[in-house]
Amino acid sequence: MKHRKTVFLPGINLMKLSTTSLMKFACILTTALLILSIMQTVAIIGGTGPEGRGLGLRWVRAGLKVIIGSRDANRASAAAQEICGRAGPGAIVTGMDNTAAVAASDTVVLAVPFEGQASILKQLKGSFQAAAVLVCATVPLASGVGDRGTRVLGVWQGSAAQQAAEMVPEGVAVAGAFQNISAELLAGDGDVECDVIVCSDDARAKQVAFELARKIPGARPLDGGKLENARIVEQLTALLITLNIRHKVHGAGLRITGLSTP
Repeated sequence: MKHRKTVFLPGINLMKLSTTSLMKFACILTTALLILSIMQTVAIIGGTGPEGRGLGLRWVRAGLKVIIGSRDANRASAAAQEICGRAGPGAIVTGMDNTAAVAASDTVVLAVPFEGQASILKQLKGSFQAAAVLVCATVPLASGVGDRGTRVLGVWQGSAAQQAAEMVPEGVAVAGAFQNISAELLAGDGDVECDVIVCSDDARAKQVAFELARKIPGARPLDGGKLENARIVEQLTALLITLNIRHKVHGAGLRITGLSTP
């Protein structure tokens, strides 16, 4: 007579779960494992800029493999070497041209000036992996067209994140996040005491952005609802720039109060 083995996970006795509960548990576990596999390597398009470098540094320090993407592979390699030197032993960061970077990772973070976003995404459209996640950190600041950085441009699609969602291949999920974190804070060594408001129409993309935010000490991810709300989040960056100017600082950020979210 064969004896059935009882499988235990912390706090869970799988033998006592109903078939429906087991199916739900399997779905949750599969999603978690998928996110973990996606999270192992992150490609940053615009990784040679201040925001991209700062994000790359924080994620490398957290143990993620990071690919710095740039139009110029040599610039990407130089930025990767700089980040590696600051992150210390064990850091895994490489530099590639944008096309190779996107093709090499399931998770892509877009941190480019808005005026170049559309042309870059057109070039990269055929390089995305199937079912990849794109996290858009771009802000349509008017400084990109010679105006002030305290203003934002009107975007036909509604926001930079929505423009990105319109331009990527079908099957690529898009979230808007990290628009409000100071590049100077990211480049430092202290905690980044800021909220990261994540907007997306896709649950998986939202979860990936949440996990990326949690890798940054001090940062707290918050669910900002649908992708259309990214327009509001992007506009807040112009306000933060105004606060930086008026208060003569460089790291103004957002903290939403009154929430139970830790």
